[in-house]
Amino acid sequence: MKEIKAFIHKDRISEVVAALNASGCRSSDERTGCRSINVAAVQSLTSPAEGEEQHYSMELAETVVREWKLELFCEDEQTDQLVKVIAQAASIGRGIAGWIFVTEVVSSIPILGPSKYGPPN
Repeated sequence: MKEIKAFIHKDRISEVVAALNASGCRSSDERTGCRSINVAAVQSLTSPAEGEEQHYSMELAETVVREWKLELFCEDEQTDQLVKVIAQAASIGRGIAGWIFVTEVVSSIPILGPSKYGPPN
């Protein structure tokens, strides 16, 4: 199993999510396929694709760029396809518009509802 984490230009996240949905990667079985797709707004201490994207963060006392962090988990054989989908949908057509990281997941354990045998000891 792999984790794909992508930092995406603020204007491209809706296209990336739509492309992932259109790719058919999502499975109705929560234990297989592409799952746990999460998206969060982040502030990065990176160089912007365009100068006007930077702003000063009072909380961080630094110049930052707003972007989106997308995280998902998938089966090994889906990784290349999903990275390609994300990269194509996230492209802004010039310069570096973000980064995609792929890491190995050692284990995946579902958190299940109450057991018929009661709570764990």
